[in-house]
Amino acid sequence: PRPIEESGGGSVQSGGRLRLSCAASGYRWRSYCMAWFRRVPGKVREGVAALDRNGDTIYADSEKGRVTVSEDRTKNTLYLQIDGLTADDSGTYYCAADTLPGCGLEMGPRWGGYPQTFWGQGTQVTVSS
Repeated sequence: PRPIEESGGGSVQSGGRLRLSCAASGYRWRSYCMAWFRRVPGKVREGVAALDRNGDTIYADSEKGRVTVSEDRTKNTLYLQIDGLTADDSGTYYCAADTLPGCGLEMGPRWGGYPQTFWGQGTQVTVSS
């Protein structure tokens, strides 16, 4: 498949809203566990939200109520909307597609590297007060 491409990052004001896009052209939609991750310098990459093969959503406990993951199946695109942005939301956001059965955000057997997992290059988000 073609590379996964994230977009929608940039500089935003604290308290605002942002929607990130993840285009997965050439992927058979709903054949993967799709997820968004955030990496902050000096910290490990952490899962934010995922969409499983049934279209059900999974959220990190710390993100529930503030982020929304959604899809457009006609465009093979995954979205992540973040409301009430704070400086803690700053970082690089990655989209990934994992081939293991099931779905979840925990790093481990899942979310490794190619060919098990396909990662995008990331999109940078900077939240300023």
